[in-house]
Amino acid sequence: MKTSSGDPARFVTWARGLRSLYNQRMPKRTLHPPIHGTTVLCVRRDGKVVMAGDGQVTMGANVMKHTARKTRRLFNDKVLAGFAGSTADALSLFERFEGKLQEHHGNLAKSSVELAKEWRKDRALRHLEALLLVADAKGTFVLSGDGDVIEPDDGMCAIGSGGPFALAAARALAKHSKLGAKDIAQEAMRIASEICIYTNANFTIEEL
Repeated sequence: MKTSSGDPARFVTWARGLRSLYNQRMPKRTLHPPIHGTTVLCVRRDGKVVMAGDGQVTMGANVMKHTARKTRRLFNDKVLAGFAGSTADALSLFERFEGKLQEHHGNLAKSSVELAKEWRKDRALRHLEALLLVADAKGTFVLSGDGDVIEPDDGMCAIGSGGPFALAAARALAKHSKLGAKDIAQEAMRIASEICIYTNANFTIEEL
């Protein structure tokens, strides 16, 4: 492309076009890469809510811990929460989420939306690499740093590298058996642990 050095306006137009072409050809980078290294599952059935998480902590190709606790109870034991991702990041998010629950008097949906908004906009929070899975007696939500607040249609949801395996198993068990929520969660997690190398069979199970 030829430009005239004596025409500043034409040069600016040419420079903008070149920058646009460069940006289009640059590979796009997502802010939050896929979360690996865990499985957390939530099952809702017959008025019961169960959240289960495995205990494996993996760093690269090494297993560093077998009995990590990736689920916890919040807001006077009325809310269950689990995480996938960095432990330090998840603990920071747990603290902020519990603050939102206090602020909104335990309203899980409102607290989830407000945390997701803050997580996306805050300069410090937006770099945290984690996913949160939260549930109470009425609802279940997945939260991400991209501003996502997702409520599953059937009350079942899972996060982490083994999440798809655990969720598929839980849905099949719910459809083709009369097992309760806790038994479904345990068996689904066991199946996931046999498939996903980042998931072990040391489960922590919380129930409402």
